[in-house]
Amino acid sequence: MKTDAIIKQEGIDALIAKLGYVDAERFIVLISKEPFDYTKWRGQSLDEDLSVRQLSQKAMMYSKNISHPK
Repeated sequence: MKTDAIIKQEGIDALIAKLGYVDAERFIVLISKEPFDYTKWRGQSLDEDLSVRQLSQKAMMYSKNISHPK
């Protein structure tokens, strides 16, 4: 079983590989500063065929909607 530290590092590596350093950092900041329940969001709206960039955009839109409801 992988340690939490290894999972975090592999996750960061995956984000950087797909988004680049700047967008990976932006994604982490956006997710960190907004109230966001990834598990709930994933269960409601995750399409399995999304790229990491599409997933990031969808997560940011979801996060904006829950913090600033219409």
